[in-house]
Amino acid sequence: MERLFSARAAALRSSFVRDILKAASDPAITSFAGGLPNPVHFPAAELACAAERVLSDSAGTVLQYSSSEGLGELREWIADRYRDRGLNIAPERILITSGSQQALDLLGKVLLDPGDGVALEAPGYLGAIQAFSLYRPQFLPVPLSAEGLDTSRLEHTLRSQAAKLLYTVPNFQNPSGATYSTANREALAQLLAGREMLLIEDDPYGELRFAGEPAPSFAHLLPRQTVLLGSFSKSVAPAFRLGWVVAPPWLMQRLLLAKQATDLHSNSFSQHVLLRYLRNESLDDHLARVRTAYAAQMQAMLAAIGRHFPAAARVAPAKGGMFLWATLPEGTSTVRLFERAMAEKVAFVPGHPFYLDRNDSNDLRLNFTNAEPEAIESGIARLGRAMATLPDEAQEKRKTASRRDAKAQS
Repeated sequence: MERLFSARAAALRSSFVRDILKAASDPAITSFAGGLPNPVHFPAAELACAAERVLSDSAGTVLQYSSSEGLGELREWIADRYRDRGLNIAPERILITSGSQQALDLLGKVLLDPGDGVALEAPGYLGAIQAFSLYRPQFLPVPLSAEGLDTSRLEHTLRSQAAKLLYTVPNFQNPSGATYSTANREALAQLLAGREMLLIEDDPYGELRFAGEPAPSFAHLLPRQTVLLGSFSKSVAPAFRLGWVVAPPWLMQRLLLAKQATDLHSNSFSQHVLLRYLRNESLDDHLARVRTAYAAQMQAMLAAIGRHFPAAARVAPAKGGMFLWATLPEGTSTVRLFERAMAEKVAFVPGHPFYLDRNDSNDLRLNFTNAEPEAIESGIARLGRAMATLPDEAQEKRKTASRRDAKAQS
């Protein structure tokens, strides 16, 4: 029956991170693996009140089919939010999606043919790699540093390979936590200006800044070629599965048609509940509390890492978002470390799934938002113990190889 599958289906792969989350679902395991907001901060009471009000006021409307574009008032709220940041975006350019993950799928669906070039960060967001892979593009990985994308490498790549898309997460990137500097953004915008390609600016974490000053959006620097993605998953609640895409009119119509063919419309009840919450409560006050808590959790993780990781480990503080990226000494296998860590009842994500050409690496991603400081201290201590066993293993392998060589010579 394999012959019944499409060629596209052959590109489908299980998400390594989702597999890890399943393995780490044991309550006894301290998990730093998922990109999970802290449920302590979900505005549950306020959302319950909003849900009750929309059902009592207009059940016939909120439980009915809705428009494919999304709730008009919610799109206006998003446009006003952008206006506060100095971006003049009309509500008509905003399409509500089932999370920003669906936005990635719709972009791939309407823009990519097999073999088309897609430039993206290395390490890069696994969800984007998975979404675009379905359309069988030619991925063009570009190294990422603490300052942003390597523009020299990107320029060299684009000389030999045309690309339709450049996918970026410029604020508190997943997985590295890096934030593009203003200078890097300006250089990148200058490099892409006038080319027949789009820059996708995915910004699920931008509202979670707890240090430093915001840098300009690519929509400021490269307005004609930038597509913006946003999400309420990290700012309010991920279960609503509500995100959005901002696109120019020529692209919006095709995205809308693809959206209609995919699911008709995103959850309209959730949109009504969310809109009522946003109108009745202060999102900024809510986010201020979340940012304060996340900053404390990040500092707790950095302090614990300083106490329990090897001195050679390198971890850069994040200015926001949800992740820290740790680099261990060259030759360290974080795949092997994961096995040791699970034995210590602690989980993380090894670095290799975030690259397109690696089966292992000496990097790992740590989520600091979904564990309280006490659990962070305990989990990082156990992860440090797991790290301490790896050199012993390497030394034992060298001894075994030496004995084997000596036996062969005799």
